[in-house]
Amino acid sequence: MTTRPDDQLFRKIRASLYVAVISDVLDSLGFMSQAMSPRIRPLDEEVVLVGYARTGLYHDVYEVKDGENPYELEIALVDDLKPGEVPVLGCGATGRIAPWGELLSTAAVARGATGCVTDGLVRDIRIIRKMGFPVFHGGIGPLDTRGRGKLVEMDVPIECDGVRVRSGDLMFGDADGLIVIPCEVQDETIAKALEKVSAENVTREELAKGAKLKDIYDKYGVL
Repeated sequence: MTTRPDDQLFRKIRASLYVAVISDVLDSLGFMSQAMSPRIRPLDEEVVLVGYARTGLYHDVYEVKDGENPYELEIALVDDLKPGEVPVLGCGATGRIAPWGELLSTAAVARGATGCVTDGLVRDIRIIRKMGFPVFHGGIGPLDTRGRGKLVEMDVPIECDGVRVRSGDLMFGDADGLIVIPCEVQDETIAKALEKVSAENVTREELAKGAKLKDIYDKYGVL
């Protein structure tokens, strides 16, 4: 199998980086609102999510019209996923719908997707955890989208948990939370994060030997 550039990048991120250091780097670049709130949590804290966003915008609805397929655009988004992509579903704050579950996870895995992010609910969680598929969510609940919410647009700029996301932005999540890396600063962010991790490794060794925090910060500027 041919190794794609994204495969190499994702492996490097999973092996060497973590969300907190990415957040620090984005802060330094002037992007201080890229982390989703503490309510957006991984189904499994042992898995790491890395992938490129494919956005979906949901609206609340209160009925299903005669002859309507309420899942039409949901199906289209999942069927169009490419390897390395992550559906990012903005559902708002009503908590009425669970746009993600087992069957969509199964279909996404088959297409090479590397996770899912939603500020809505997720269901079928025991099966998804067994799959090892990374899902970040705004809650757990059984409520189907049918008659409650509808995907109305895909691949448009959205807000997910108040953070602006565009298709192509890099999503990165671990046990500390989830962050959105804007595509235009992805390369710079990753490079600076790797540098920061290297510096932190040095400071950690000196701190473990008894060095004072002030001395370490004055010397390396890393904390």
